[in-house]
Amino acid sequence: MANIDRESSTARVAADIETLSGRDYTLTSDAIRRYAYTDVYRRTLDYFQGKLEELGFDVSYDPVGTLVARNRPPGEKVFGIGSHCDSNRNGGPYDGTLGVVAALEIVRLDAEHGTNLPLQLISFLEEEGSGFGQMLLGSRIMVQRVTEDDLREHFRAIDDGRSFWDHAADAGCEPERWQDSARVLDDLTGWIETHIEQARVLQDTGNRLGVVNAIAGYVHADISVDGRADHAGATPMDFRLDPGVVAAACIGELEQLALAAGKGTVGTVGEIDFSPGIINVVPGQARFSLDIRGPDEDAFNGVARDIVSFAQAAAESRGLQAAYELRQTVPATRMDPTIVAALERAAGTAGEPFRTMPSGAAHDTMCVADRVPSAMVFVPCKDGISHAPDELADPADGALAAEVMFNAIRELVG
Repeated sequence: MANIDRESSTARVAADIETLSGRDYTLTSDAIRRYAYTDVYRRTLDYFQGKLEELGFDVSYDPVGTLVARNRPPGEKVFGIGSHCDSNRNGGPYDGTLGVVAALEIVRLDAEHGTNLPLQLISFLEEEGSGFGQMLLGSRIMVQRVTEDDLREHFRAIDDGRSFWDHAADAGCEPERWQDSARVLDDLTGWIETHIEQARVLQDTGNRLGVVNAIAGYVHADISVDGRADHAGATPMDFRLDPGVVAAACIGELEQLALAAGKGTVGTVGEIDFSPGIINVVPGQARFSLDIRGPDEDAFNGVARDIVSFAQAAAESRGLQAAYELRQTVPATRMDPTIVAALERAAGTAGEPFRTMPSGAAHDTMCVADRVPSAMVFVPCKDGISHAPDELADPADGALAAEVMFNAIRELVG
């Protein structure tokens, strides 16, 4: 294992994060806001391009604008590292960006130690979905999980309603070649992404790193309950057809179903709407969202089936009707056991506390893992806060993640 100067590595990581938190790299000063094809996003990519070219890497972009940098010619095998540097609409400085910074630090460590590892760094376009409302968009394009019709017509900018296709073309990309994006993964022998945990497990258990062995799949859906809108004062309780009562029962039941399923399954109702939404009117319709996740496919899909059955039965018992509409489902993703084991050995050698754990959040690695043996490394974020301006992580933990990845990759590529 390489003997890393952790103090210098930490200083470099901290300097990168501080620079990219500056006014030139965000649309507003009260949060990190940078989305695909904005000027501040372009400047962020330019920052990484400049640093990588100084270290001898060739930098290019796939047809829709995902940054790709490598130190070997096309056709030669390389090991993939990276993440994304776009933010959500009220973001902090670490989500995604730390993963690209950690990858840049691995490139620096490689140069510093003269190891000449075969590397390819990727910063994926539009992971957060803040520009076009589509999570993991750059990596989904890369593994062909979209259609040309999606890109031309259905995926539209949140701010101006124009198509992804038009925005990409205006930014100098070549959306007509979008299928060629798949070639970016052709030469990869493996892939590792660093990310903040976005929860409190590492912090609360006193661990500095998490080696991710699975990424949770999820079901996103809606349940609508139709009743009858009545005057809230004039309608006796036993005359009502109130869908709000059914919605409330379903929220409580979802908690119980997720707890009973175990295996890391979680269930959340994050949106609820009553129509017509007036204080003195019994609602005529209630709609609530479902976000059901977990690393065990049978467990979280079972919860989704059971909550739909419960909602329909609860509605029918009151003379109402409940309808289920699926938004999206994504399968759970297992990480490659060989890469996970190498990361565990490197973390153990580093002498800092770590744990092996699943990820409850979605990441670009879910898509990469379709084609390439993959894994992830988590670092703690204070109080689990992410997607918020007060998101905070320790650059020293980011540097430690880079060190562990660097040593694991050295082992994996021999």
